[in-house]
Amino acid sequence: MMDIVLSIVMLAAIALVAGAFALWRRTGDAKNPALMVLLAVIAVINVLLWTLPSADGKAPVDQLKEAAGEG
Repeated sequence: MMDIVLSIVMLAAIALVAGAFALWRRTGDAKNPALMVLLAVIAVINVLLWTLPSADGKAPVDQLKEAAGEG
């Protein structure tokens, strides 16, 4: 289930960047597209925090699966 959530977050980040570019091209405004890009960066950082392994070689997502008995 967590894999699906992380995938949706990444798709949302891609859509945010594409939407920010389209909004910037259409209106020329920089504030709202910049905030959209910032939100996309924060989403990607969250996904990286959940998926990158720590010093012991286990990613938090894997530890969560083991605790739930799925792994």
